[in-house]
Amino acid sequence: MNYEAVIGLEIHSELKTNTKIFCGCATKFGAEQNTHVCPVCLGLPGVLPVLNKRVVEFAIKAGLALNCTINKYSKFDRKNYYYPDLPKNFQTSQYDLPIAEHGYVDIETENGTKRIRILRIHMEEDAGKLVHSGATITDSLTSNVDYNRTGVPLIEIVSEPDMSTPAEARAYMEKIKSILEYIDVSNCRMEEGNLRADLNISLRPAGEKTLGTKAEMKNINSFKAVEDALSYEIERQEEILEDGGHIVQETRTWDPERGVTKSMRSKEEAHDYRYMPEPDLVPIVTTEEEIEAYRKGLPELPDARRERYMKEFGLSAYDAGIITASRAMAEYFEACLAGGADAKSAANWIMGDLAKNLNAEGKTIEESPVEASRLAQMLALIEKGTISSKIAKKVFAEMWTSSDAPEKIVEDKGLVQITDTKAIEAIVDAVIAANPKPVADYKSGNKKALGALVGQVMKQSKGKANPQMVNQLLADKLS
Repeated sequence: MNYEAVIGLEIHSELKTNTKIFCGCATKFGAEQNTHVCPVCLGLPGVLPVLNKRVVEFAIKAGLALNCTINKYSKFDRKNYYYPDLPKNFQTSQYDLPIAEHGYVDIETENGTKRIRILRIHMEEDAGKLVHSGATITDSLTSNVDYNRTGVPLIEIVSEPDMSTPAEARAYMEKIKSILEYIDVSNCRMEEGNLRADLNISLRPAGEKTLGTKAEMKNINSFKAVEDALSYEIERQEEILEDGGHIVQETRTWDPERGVTKSMRSKEEAHDYRYMPEPDLVPIVTTEEEIEAYRKGLPELPDARRERYMKEFGLSAYDAGIITASRAMAEYFEACLAGGADAKSAANWIMGDLAKNLNAEGKTIEESPVEASRLAQMLALIEKGTISSKIAKKVFAEMWTSSDAPEKIVEDKGLVQITDTKAIEAIVDAVIAANPKPVADYKSGNKKALGALVGQVMKQSKGKANPQMVNQLLADKLS
C-alpha cells in the first residue's frame, strides 16, 4: 500500500532581548550554570511577574512578517505540568487568545511553490535545561538542571499539517529562520538552542483524508536533523503499518549518532494541561495604530528582496534565492555592489569561493576575513583586465590570510595579467611548435583540441596570459 506523510512543525524561537520575559535576569547564553536566576524565574513563593514590553513588540513583528492576523486582545495562561526543568510546575504561555493567528509562508519545492499555513504564534517562557551525564537522555545515568534558560522569552510558531516530505519540512524551517533573522527578533543560533522544532508526523493511505496516529519528536535543532529524523520516522511507521501493526501515539527522541528515533514516553491520550488564565498578568491590548506602526517598521523581507534582485540585477531565481536566504549574505552582496561590483560576478564569488572558505572554517559571513569592499576591489581588477579570473583565485586566497588590498597583493606577487600581444604570441608559437598532435587534431576538425593548447599557454605563462587573447591568437594561427 502507498502511504503519504502528514507533517506539522512547532518551532520555538528564543527572542533577542537582553532580559527575560518576566524578570530582569540576563538572557546571555553560555554563563555558568544557575547564575542568571532570581526569585521570579525560579518561581519562589510570593513573587510577581512583570511583562517585558520588548517581547510583545517582537512577537507582533514576527506575526506580521509571517502574514498573520494580530489579535488586538490576547492574554497569558498557566500551562500546568510537572517536569524537573520547570520550577513553578507551570509554564506561563498563551492558550485560547494568542498574540497572532492564521498566517502562512511560501516555500520552494521540487513541484514549485507551496504555501504552508501557520495556525498560531504565541508567547511563552522557556524552561530550564537538563544537563545529561551521557550523550542523550536515554543513555544517561544522571541529569542535572540549569535554570539559566528558565524565563527566556520564546515565541512558538505552530504550523498546520501541510508538509508531506522531510525536504518540505526543512525548507519551511529554513524560511522561518530567514524571516526571523531579517526582522532581527531572534539570533536563530540553532547550536545554542535559539531555534528548535518539535516534529509531528503521521502516515495515512494515499488519498485518504483522515489523519493517522502521530508521533512527536522534541527539540530538533538542526536542519539536517529535521530531515533525517522525519525520513527515519516515515520508514519506521511504514514498516509497522505494512506488518499489520498500529502506530502508538508517543513522544520520541532523535539519536543522531545511530540515526534512529527512540521512544521517550507514551502519549496515548492528549495531555490535559489544565490551562487557566494567568491571574498575575493583565491582558495585552494592541491598537490598530500600533499594529500599523509595527508593519511600517518591518524591513524588506526575503521574498520581496529576491524578486527585486531578479528584476533589478538580473539574477536567476536560484542565485537570488541563495543570496537572500540570509540577511547577512544579502547585506554583504549589496555592500559589494556599493563598491562598484557587477551583480552577477559578486553573486558568483559569494556563492562560490567565499562560501566554500567559510564552510571549511565553520565561519559565518559576518566573520569573513575578506570584507565586501575588498572583494569589490578584486572584482574591479578582473573587470579592468589587470588579472584574469584564474589569477583572481590566487589573489582571493591571499586576501583570506592578509588584510592587504587586492591591488597590493597583485603587485607584490607579480600577478598582473599579460596583455601584451607580442609576449603572448611568443608563448603561443612555442606551444604550437611543441604540440604537433593537438595542432593536427584541431586542423582536422576537432575543435576541442584548442582547449589543450590554451591550457599549455596558460601553464607556460603561469596563468597570467589573458585567456581571451590566447584563444584568439591560437585560432588565428591555426586557421
